[in-house]
Parts: sequence; C-alpha cells; structure tokens
Amino acid sequence: MAEYLYLHIPFCVRKCIYCDFLSVPYDKSRAVSYTTALCKELQLKRHLAGTLRTVFIGGGTPSTMPETCFSRIFSCIRESYTLSAAAEITVEANPGTMTKAKVAALLSLGVNRVSLGIQSFKDSELKTLGRIHSADEAMRSAEIIASAGIENFSFDLIYGIPGQSIETWKDSLDRAVSLNPKHISAYELTPEKGTALKKYLESGTLSLPGEDLVLDMYDLGIDHLASAGFGHYEISNYALPGCRSIHNLNYWNRGEYLAAGAGAHSFLRGFRAMNTPDINEYIEKLGSEIIPEIDSVKISGDEALREFIFLGLRKTEGIRLADAEQLGLKLAGAADEMAREKMIENDGSTIRLTRKGLPVANAIIIQLLANLRL
Repeated sequence: MAEYLYLHIPFCVRKCIYCDFLSVPYDKSRAVSYTTALCKELQLKRHLAGTLRTVFIGGGTPSTMPETCFSRIFSCIRESYTLSAAAEITVEANPGTMTKAKVAALLSLGVNRVSLGIQSFKDSELKTLGRIHSADEAMRSAEIIASAGIENFSFDLIYGIPGQSIETWKDSLDRAVSLNPKHISAYELTPEKGTALKKYLESGTLSLPGEDLVLDMYDLGIDHLASAGFGHYEISNYALPGCRSIHNLNYWNRGEYLAAGAGAHSFLRGFRAMNTPDINEYIEKLGSEIIPEIDSVKISGDEALREFIFLGLRKTEGIRLADAEQLGLKLAGAADEMAREKMIENDGSTIRLTRKGLPVANAIIIQLLANLRL
C-alpha cells in the first residue's frame, strides 16, 4: 500500500523557457473543473493507499490555484485517506503567486512545507529564464511564508544560466541562506528536448556558460551551503539536519507512491503507470468515473536493477553493497576502474560517487551499467 501521495497541478501563469513539465496557462474555470476531476481520481484510488507519510502537490505552479480549490482538494484527501500524525505536506509555489491570505489558507489546511521556485536573485537572470517574478518579489514571498509560521520551507535555485557569473551565483546562494530556509535544491540548467531554451541554444540566441565555469558553480554550491550547515544528501539537494525531503527520498529509494492528476506517474506493485497528459481528456474521463491511465509497465529484471543503481547513486550516501548483492549485483568489481579514477568510493560496505564523480553522475552510472552488462 502506498504511503506517499503526489498530486499534479498543471497550471502556470507563463511557461518558463527551460520547463518540460506538463503545464498550461491558468484559467479559473478550468482550474475548478480540474479540481473536481482530481478529487474524483483521489476517491477512486483510495483503496491503493495506506497511512500517508507525505503529500506533495507539484506542478506547474500549484500556488496559482484559488484557496477554494485547495480547500476542496484537502477535504477530499482527509475524507478518503488517513494521514500520519507527522505527515510531511508540501506545496510547490512561485514568487508572485503567494499572498498572505493564500499562505494562511494553506497553513490552515495542514500544509507544513513549501517549496518556493526562486531560481535566481538577479533580475536579468530571471528575465532570461522567463520567470514572472523579480528578486524583490522572491524575498517578499519567502518572508511571507516564514512570518505565517511555515518553518519548513525550501528554495529551488538554478546555476549555469546564460550570462550568469560565479559572482552572481554566489550572491544568489548568499541571499537564499540569509532567508533561513531549511532546504535548498540547486539544479544545473539543462536544455530539455522541446523546450524554448533548447531552440534558443540551437539558434544561437542564447549560449550556456562554459563547462569549467558550470563545474566551478557546482563546487561553490557544495562548499558554500556546507559552510551554512546544509548537508549535501543528493546530487542537487541540500538540507539542514533533520530537514531532508521525505517525499523525494522515497523516489530515490525506489519506494512505492501513488499519484493523481493529468500526466502524473505512480509506482505501485512493481508497475509504473501514467495518466493522460491531455487535461480535457483527464477531466472528461473522470467525469465518467474512469481512471484516465494510458500506460502501465511492469518494471522488473534488468530494468529494475538499472533503476536501483541510477536512483541509489544519486544519493550522496550511495548504495549498500549488501543490498546490491541481495539483488545479484557485484557492484564492487564493476566499479573498480572508476574507483581508481577517483570517481567512485568503495569503503567496503558502500559505494558512492565522489566529489569528482557527482557532477558527471550520468556518465559514471552509464559506464557502471555497461560493466554490469545491464
């Protein structure tokens, strides 16, 4: 039975140039219809969940939704599901969409964690990314969240932005830390297929910083956040003691989770299932009490082993060799060459990526899979 629940809210004020997540322009009428459909899906799937340890509402920009929609969603969750007393309940938000009234409403509904998509504290970088907010608005949104009494909040930051320097990246880190978040995610800007960013790079309209500069930014993030007390626990994630994202750790531990919403993915009983990304179809099918699932694939054999390695090595604590051996994996021998190259560390009980290996994790993992013939 799933103990982790993800809900996808696909609405945004405007799509950012780097975003490849399912999102559409916000429309109040459509948001109300979507909320009705989402609540119906939650009711239809309630038999798949046990006592929930986390609820994570992501997007899109969930904070575009009116308070009345959030109230309906949380009423549905509490009517159909059981929440543990210490459940981590997270809502993603963007500066510019957070008001005192909205934060107060979320707090009253039981939200105890907010993930704020700041990305940068430099206005020119925000403009390049297509963000709707300014640096000052980001500061104000963080202060509103903190003053409302939501102590556990996280910031998303991006490095490797066209035109970004090591100095402006350090300034964003400094300003983020000064606002006292409990958690920071720092992501390298990646040009995904189909995004506006990818097109701008291909046309020469924009260019990314050089590889060496991006590596310097990654190193600076690790050191700067460590000096402020943030432990580096996943390739892109840092937390103060006791404040790691419980929900996301379940993904990296390859745990089961239930998901609802257009385009949402679940992982239950070894199957990865996906809902239709077509919002109109999603609303229409649930109006007829049909779960709008369009794909369900059994993850087993070599594919399951690949997932175990890929997700496990994202965590800085790595993979326990005993766990790997139970699955028939001889990781130590397969990692010998990379250990000699100081990309992987093997302490006899665990293998993990080194500081040198973390920035090129995908390449290291691909080589490890090849050595294991997976």
